[in-house]
Amino acid sequence: MAKGTLYTFQDNWRACKALIAARYSGAVLRRASEPPEFVFGQTNKSPDFLAKFPLGKVPAFEGDDGFCLFESNAIAYYVANDSLRGVTHEASALVTQWVSFSDSDIVPPASTWVFPTLGIIQFNKQATENAKEDVKRILTILNEHLLTRTFLVGERVTLADITVICSLLSLYKQVLEPAFRQPYGNVNRWFMTCVQQPQFKTVIGEVKLCEKMAQFDAKKFAEWQPKKEGKDKAAKESKQDKKDKKDDKEKKKNKIQNDEEMDMTDEVLASEPKSKDPFAVLPKSPFVLDEFKRKYSNEDTLTVALPFFWDNFDKEGWSIWHCEYKYADELGLVFMSCNLMSGMFQRLDKLRKNAFASMLLFGMDNDSTISGMWVFRGQQLAFEVRFCIVFGIVHLHDPIHNVLVMDDPKHAVVQFEYFHGSCH
Repeated sequence: MAKGTLYTFQDNWRACKALIAARYSGAVLRRASEPPEFVFGQTNKSPDFLAKFPLGKVPAFEGDDGFCLFESNAIAYYVANDSLRGVTHEASALVTQWVSFSDSDIVPPASTWVFPTLGIIQFNKQATENAKEDVKRILTILNEHLLTRTFLVGERVTLADITVICSLLSLYKQVLEPAFRQPYGNVNRWFMTCVQQPQFKTVIGEVKLCEKMAQFDAKKFAEWQPKKEGKDKAAKESKQDKKDKKDDKEKKKNKIQNDEEMDMTDEVLASEPKSKDPFAVLPKSPFVLDEFKRKYSNEDTLTVALPFFWDNFDKEGWSIWHCEYKYADELGLVFMSCNLMSGMFQRLDKLRKNAFASMLLFGMDNDSTISGMWVFRGQQLAFEVRFCIVFGIVHLHDPIHNVLVMDDPKHAVVQFEYFHGSCH
């Protein structure tokens, strides 16, 4: 039976996963979340703490035997028992599936929608609307799965239920008002069943469901920002100064959401100078991408969507590209490769009005490839350098042969090849 200390801050939903799991398994988990035992921003930056947990992230677990763990899912797994992890090989795989689903599909849109209502990040209307649609898709998937099931895996609570419930908790408390959650009766029934369990209630308390969708809280957002030296200074700032401060807030937003330092990609993107919209100079095209997307999403691909595409495609205003992941031998588990693609699309979300793509994973665990087709506005790759920095590379474009020339082929993770608009 696991015994140890969980370092975290108050109301950290990620820590709740391990605390609830411990209640089910009988593990002895002491929570250190208040001074003098733990002060967030100080204790987790101290040399002693970093010696045990190099990233300085919380929650972090230290066993009585000296065994240390960071990452909430790993900690929850460690303090759980076999019943929570899945009693069979298949059940264990399904539990892992839902845990991964929670991190990759629920947490990003939930954070985008809920954090502005808590004043943690600035409100962005388009991002929030996209997040709402993602949440609807997630709830629909869960609702269908739970139609004939009491819990996500098997007949008892598992880590799958604990993890997904904790990821949905802020949505149900802040923004899922009755009208929004009404179509998802199976999810609502399952959610309430779980949070009413004594093991859940002991950790998260009584859950009060949202009555009215929370909105952006500008006052709380202002409180999150660092105070200025003197009240008159903010009033006299130039427009350029305000723009610089907005960039700083965006950096802080990323840090709060991920609770970790920026990776190499984020640092490079943050350091890039702001550029003008590369599509603004292109002439208007008769091919309306949204019309094709509606056909592609709502009707048969082969008989309706593709004929519509070729009948209306403007080869002068658009171009078609083939994308191939070069190091297929390094791809591991299928779900990790899918997360890789999902992360790429999230970073390229601003291209949705000027690009369309279909990326596929072929094969199985440890034996797969990734390739796809892209349609871009114009005749060149959009945001060439920024686009490929997502994969950690830099490239040059050869306008004569219409192909990408990598400055170092050893570091070229993806390669795009140009297809003329007339190619079917």
